[in-house]
Amino acid sequence: MVLGALWLLAGLLAARQAAAVLRLPPDERLTDLETWIGEQGVLHVGGSLYDGDAFTGTPFSGLVLKPLTRAAEQSLGVAWTFGTLLLVVVLGLVAARALPGPVSRRTSLVAAPLAICLLTLSLPVRNTFTLGQTSIIPVLLVVLTVLPRTSGRQAGVLIGVAAALQPALLLFGVVMWLLGQRRSAALAGATFAACTALAWAAMPHDSGSYWVHHLGGAGLGEPADSLANQSLHGLLLRIGLEGPAELALLAVLAAAAAVVGLRRAVRYARDGQLLLAAAITGCVALAVSPTSWQYQQLWILLAVVGRVGRRAADRLVWPVLVVLVMTLSRTALLPDLKIAGHIGYNAPLLAALAAACLVPFVSRTSPQWDSPEPTPVQEPHRGRFAWVPLLRFVRRPLSRPNLLLELMFIRVGYFAYSWIRAHAPDERGIAEGHGHQVLSIESFLHIDIEHWFNLLVADTPWLRDGMNWYYSTFHFLIPLSLLGWLYLRRPATYRWARTPLAFATLLALVGFWLYPLAPPRLMGLGYVDTAHGPQDLSNPDFGALTKLSNQYAAMPSLHVGWSLWCGVVIALVAPYLWMKILGMLYPLLTVAVIVGTANHYVLDAVGGAAVVAAGFGLQYVLLGVGRKPAEEANGSVTAMLSAGARGVRERARALVRRPRAGEPGEMSQVAGVPQAVPQEKDAAEPADASR
Repeated sequence: MVLGALWLLAGLLAARQAAAVLRLPPDERLTDLETWIGEQGVLHVGGSLYDGDAFTGTPFSGLVLKPLTRAAEQSLGVAWTFGTLLLVVVLGLVAARALPGPVSRRTSLVAAPLAICLLTLSLPVRNTFTLGQTSIIPVLLVVLTVLPRTSGRQAGVLIGVAAALQPALLLFGVVMWLLGQRRSAALAGATFAACTALAWAAMPHDSGSYWVHHLGGAGLGEPADSLANQSLHGLLLRIGLEGPAELALLAVLAAAAAVVGLRRAVRYARDGQLLLAAAITGCVALAVSPTSWQYQQLWILLAVVGRVGRRAADRLVWPVLVVLVMTLSRTALLPDLKIAGHIGYNAPLLAALAAACLVPFVSRTSPQWDSPEPTPVQEPHRGRFAWVPLLRFVRRPLSRPNLLLELMFIRVGYFAYSWIRAHAPDERGIAEGHGHQVLSIESFLHIDIEHWFNLLVADTPWLRDGMNWYYSTFHFLIPLSLLGWLYLRRPATYRWARTPLAFATLLALVGFWLYPLAPPRLMGLGYVDTAHGPQDLSNPDFGALTKLSNQYAAMPSLHVGWSLWCGVVIALVAPYLWMKILGMLYPLLTVAVIVGTANHYVLDAVGGAAVVAAGFGLQYVLLGVGRKPAEEANGSVTAMLSAGARGVRERARALVRRPRAGEPGEMSQVAGVPQAVPQEKDAAEPADASR
């Protein structure tokens, strides 16, 4: 079922990507291809390839690909689009075939569709589709060399042709030379020289412009300091370095990255991880090239095949990080702040440098290659109903999750929450109509207290200021602080508590989308916006949040939902009664604040409580986690896991009671297995290491 679902997903993603390109207007589709088939394109202009600033490929790529563009011109890009799609599929199949062995049957089955899905979703492939680029071809040529049946002569020719399309890929010839494959490396250089000479003979003026005037393509296309250029040269230019100082520092950094990265590539190639070695070499090529545009960054995604970490819980960190960097925009990865913004702007380059020089990939000879330290798990709690839990194959982990992985998921989850909340329907008429519905229901139930309470708060300065500060501060401060404390002090409870919070937030997003609701302060019924003052309802102004936040996402109230979740968790984990009482007072105070500041109705608070209750209910139904785990019961298991396998064995040996001299041997239990303890001959004799 999983295999069929993955292939179906791969097909849907591929079809969606092709449709997204073909449904664009002709003047917006395959914009880079316009350098070939447009009125001023290569096919129609007899001058140099580099008279404009759009074409950035080598003369050899112009010579080889020029005939292919006629098909694209005649079919308006359809053949080009589906040809690119075919290249993506072939690359995914080849990458799956090139995984370092031994590979389990399950991995071999799902590797190909999973690779195609990741390639289709990645920014380099999407950019290639949209622009009509050919950057997949050199990557595919190089990856073909790591297949088991590719001979050294074939590998040399393939790398030489790939380098003729992207000169930085000559580094693969250097790796072959360092591996002792001197003839293959020489053949790669000769093939590159022959292809370049052929292009020089056919287009001498263009070749001179590319190799002499532009020094291997430098200065072509967008400015080198643009964010699209993810190379060390682009990074140094963006931070303000120019001239000889920048070139000198670039030479030092590029040489260091090349030496370290290529040595690591050779090491992993000798270890049998040829695809990882190719990915590392490609990442080095990206870093040291004068320009590395987005469509050339596919090597970073291939580095996902490397295994990192001793613990099984840490194995997902590197793949998830690479996939996020190569599929999401910089604003989704990190907030657009000073330091975080600079990291987000250069995330592909930093990921390439990490793969090439820093990440300690596990060797195939290491015991952790196939047997990482396991994560202790607990069987799902069976409820009073026979059908609970529905997901009986899911075991509850008891150890502390990887912090970096948690932070990545929290950041991406919050970005998705903010995006959906901001893009939920926000038509004023519909939202105000729903507001009148809520007020009518509250009037019928005699709970419509918002107006008089809001006026009371607005007329009491200390109460108004305190509630405004509370509303803008506690909503994020308390939940994040509680999650951080649980992570550090109660890891098993942290895992138990975060799941219903995530469920509740997802359900709230559904509510925002299906039921846009104008809050009281935007109804024009005499409510006072205590934070922003009187508003022009046709054009309200809420500062920086005016265009970033959907002001009609009021039902349910996540201020109440998240505070109620905090209250429940505090009431369960707090050691003292007064702490439990404070925890339960927190959601009650939040209800008073959201009503007093005219940001929500009373029924919004009911909705917030409902989604939290539904979150705990979903966790119970799906996972069978009906109560919080006992930290004390699994603390020893977690401690032994963190100490590693050696620590576990030492603790196990410590359980064997050493008999006194002359005492007969007895049975002792180590890790639940009865073992015979031999009689010790001499009390002064050192203990036998085998015990």
